[in-house]
Amino acid sequence: MQQAHEIIFAGFGGQGVLSMGSIIAYAAMIEQKEVSWMPSYGPEMRGGTANCTVIVSPVRISSPIISRFDSAIILNQPSLDKFEKAVKPGGFLLYEQSSLINLPTRTDIEVIAIAANDEAQKLGKKQVANMILVGAFLEKRPIVKIENILNALKKVLPERHHHLIPLNEQALLLGSKLAKEPSLTVG
Repeated sequence: MQQAHEIIFAGFGGQGVLSMGSIIAYAAMIEQKEVSWMPSYGPEMRGGTANCTVIVSPVRISSPIISRFDSAIILNQPSLDKFEKAVKPGGFLLYEQSSLINLPTRTDIEVIAIAANDEAQKLGKKQVANMILVGAFLEKRPIVKIENILNALKKVLPERHHHLIPLNEQALLLGSKLAKEPSLTVG
């Protein structure tokens, strides 16, 4: 039986951190899984710190409050400094390559860097960097299907933004492809 997967998404407000978590949570609900999504952000929102924890489980979740994670998706240096130690041994840490000065040092977890910001610029919309990271994450930890991420986008995006779903799909698939490149594995 598949176990619960506990994830922290962390970065600055405005980077799509909360959106990443909520889209994975919606996709898990589409798959009839148990889900917890808990956002946390500073009072200044955009530019301040933001993170959310997501638990995806085949069985009822006993508590949404967790301090150790199976996976971390990190979008800035303060978040790495805060959450790198919170990844369980044998866990997974994915980070946005251009956002860190001091790289992760753990050797007991899988670590990958993705140049999501640069790749999003190449796609012509910097806002899809978070979907590139979601695609990379799901390539390494397939806790939900990418087609259900797209179904979740249809539910969470306002109708006026539905024209962006094909671009988001392109970003997800690009992230998945980038995560397969062995040169990105750090530890």
